[in-house]
Amino acid sequence: MKRILILNGPNLSLQGKRDRDVYGSESFDEFIPRLRAMYPHIDIEYFQSNIEGELIDCLHKSDKEKDGVILNAGGYTHTSVALRDAVSAISVPVVEVHISNIAAREPFRHTSLLGAVVRGTVMGFGLDSYRIALESFLLK
Repeated sequence: MKRILILNGPNLSLQGKRDRDVYGSESFDEFIPRLRAMYPHIDIEYFQSNIEGELIDCLHKSDKEKDGVILNAGGYTHTSVALRDAVSAISVPVVEVHISNIAAREPFRHTSLLGAVVRGTVMGFGLDSYRIALESFLLK
C-alpha cells in the first residue's frame, strides 16, 4: 500500500470559507474523506500548519515514512527558502499543488521557490489538483 502525505501550509485551514470564487466552497474536512474513499488502496495522511517549522519537520519525517508528498505550501511557495531546502534535502518525491492557477494571479504569486526541486506541479484545477497529484504517484 502506497503511503502519501498531503501537506498544506498557511491559511489552507480556511479552505471553503476564504475567497470562494478563487478556492471553491468545499473544506478539507469534506474533501479528504472523499479522496480516501476514491483511493482505498492508498494510505493518505493529511497535515496542515500555519507554522513554517512544523511543515519542515513534517517533510523531514516523511522521508523515512512516506512514498510521496503532495505539498501546497500556500504563501510560503513564494517566500520560503527554508521549505525549498527541506524539499531538496529529502529523497521522497514531492509534487507541488495549488488550488488556483498561480501563473494567472498577481505577479508576486508567479514565482515558486519550490518548482525547481519538486517532481512536478499541478495547479488551477481546484481541489481536484490534489487528486491529479495523487494519480502521479500511481504512474510507473
